[in-house]
Amino acid sequence: MGGLWWWIHARSAQQIIDTFAEVEVVEDPEIVAQFADDNLDEVDIDAPAMPPGLDGLREQRTAQRGRPGYGALAGRELVYLRRPWDDEPHIYLEELGPDGRRRRQVEVYRDGTATRSTPDDWPLNPPIDLHDPDLAQWEISADEFERAWQQARTES
Repeated sequence: MGGLWWWIHARSAQQIIDTFAEVEVVEDPEIVAQFADDNLDEVDIDAPAMPPGLDGLREQRTAQRGRPGYGALAGRELVYLRRPWDDEPHIYLEELGPDGRRRRQVEVYRDGTATRSTPDDWPLNPPIDLHDPDLAQWEISADEFERAWQQARTES
């Protein structure tokens, strides 16, 4: 799993998030400095055309913006989701921080087995776009997550 990087000229980090779906705005000076000498494409957020990759993310955000649930989970300290999956594990229960990264997770299999894990158990932890209107339908309470967490076994 990788990512695409651009220098985006915008009035604010929030404007970038409001314009493009599934993006992470990096503002940490140490991380930004690591890419200062890379020849990243520079993009003006108001430009009519975007480079490949970023163009689709703008279209995706535009389509999301008018839908019920858009941004409903953004700006919260913690978000809890119960997301169905086609493959095993059958259900993911996730505790997400304000940046959309998983803090804890429970995987529930079709046979009822449930395992719990934390960031120390995962090789990657990309942020989930909390503005995505599809996520709102899967929101659960903290209590429901905690019950599942307590009942699940530790991943080995």
